[in-house]
Amino acid sequence: MGRPPQILACSGIVHSPDDLPPERLGDQIGQAMRLAEVARPRACYIATAVGDQRPYIDRWYERASGYGPADLTHLELFVRPNVPDVAAHLLKQDVVFVSGGSVVNLLAVWRAHRLDEILRECWDKGVVLAGWSAGSLCWHSGGVTDSFGDSLTVLNDGLGFLPFSNGVHDDLPDQPRRMRYRQAVADGLLPAGHATEDGVGLHYVGTRLHRALAVLPGRRAWHVQPDRVTAIDPELWLP
Repeated sequence: MGRPPQILACSGIVHSPDDLPPERLGDQIGQAMRLAEVARPRACYIATAVGDQRPYIDRWYERASGYGPADLTHLELFVRPNVPDVAAHLLKQDVVFVSGGSVVNLLAVWRAHRLDEILRECWDKGVVLAGWSAGSLCWHSGGVTDSFGDSLTVLNDGLGFLPFSNGVHDDLPDQPRRMRYRQAVADGLLPAGHATEDGVGLHYVGTRLHRALAVLPGRRAWHVQPDRVTAIDPELWLP
């Protein structure tokens, strides 16, 4: 395939700006497709984190089809896989895009179906792994999650493809995500890592943070260490 291992770990747009056209809500899907660098990418959506609910899958096709020619599919695991060979299907993709939702439930179901091993092989072979919220946290060693409630819980058993922690929706006003994530890193409950505000993604090449990419102006990423927090100004990179 000729591509290095890449991950695009995003905070999706939870609170859409009033002037943002609805068709732009999928811009991070478009970013992931561009990273594949092929004229007609094969892109598969995994919505395990929302229990494979049909409205999320339908929205994937609506949004992803707006970013140029592509062969779009999805993988369902409830109540059984919708493809005869999960590994073969995922390994032939150019992009795997993972929905938000419950990262705790996602990890449990994936491990039961061996997706942790399969997706690691995909990553090693150059399939672009991407996603938002739960689909960002899952690739890291851990983070904080609302899978158990709005008070937020430290998660430290992510897939660990990236040896960092991750904070998503860092500017969300409805939950104390920014405070809880930084405190968990300061207390040694999580390793150092990166946080993203809504509309910002972290583009990793291998395990190195190559750049931060935004689809909304004025948003930031952050390098969070136990004794220091440093702002990262992302590139505004529209598909």
